[in-house]
Amino acid sequence: MSDPVLPLGGAQYEGLVDVRETGPQGMIALRGDLADASLQEAVTSLTGLLMPDMRGAQVLGESGVLWMSPDELLLLVPHRQAARACAQLSEALQGQHALVENVSDMRAMFRLRGTQLRDVLAKLAPVDFARDALPVGELRRTRFAQVAAGVWLVDDTTAQVFCFRSVAEYMFNLLCTAADPDAFVGFHAG
Repeated sequence: MSDPVLPLGGAQYEGLVDVRETGPQGMIALRGDLADASLQEAVTSLTGLLMPDMRGAQVLGESGVLWMSPDELLLLVPHRQAARACAQLSEALQGQHALVENVSDMRAMFRLRGTQLRDVLAKLAPVDFARDALPVGELRRTRFAQVAAGVWLVDDTTAQVFCFRSVAEYMFNLLCTAADPDAFVGFHAG
């Protein structure tokens, strides 16, 4: 098995916020009945984390459970364990109407960190990034300019953004442009 290669080789930029390509990250797409107790047990056994509420992001280190839609989760696991975790989950859900797919190599992830985080994100997506509208730990699936993306706030100054690997360079350039110190705007929370 070859070593994973990041789409942009670990690219980084420092501006209004720091933008860093992160990873590699193991990711498993899971579709099924999220209210089913055996599915919930399989997910929590695999990740060690509770099931998230609607639009929730339960994340600890390299492990996580992201609510993607009423019948879909994105599970985060250490990259080197993704294939084994996918097989384990498939076995646990055998006989159920569920889809389990290792999507680790089809996504790129970026971490944004800085006090102007909400300002930078607000330039790119049709999402209300005010503190009361998007609390820490809540996931949004949206578009950043022309790119489908997911974003959640880790804390008040840190966000994780993910997109398809095929548009990683475009996303990185977009994030850097929005984080450029000459592109400063004031966020209006009112």
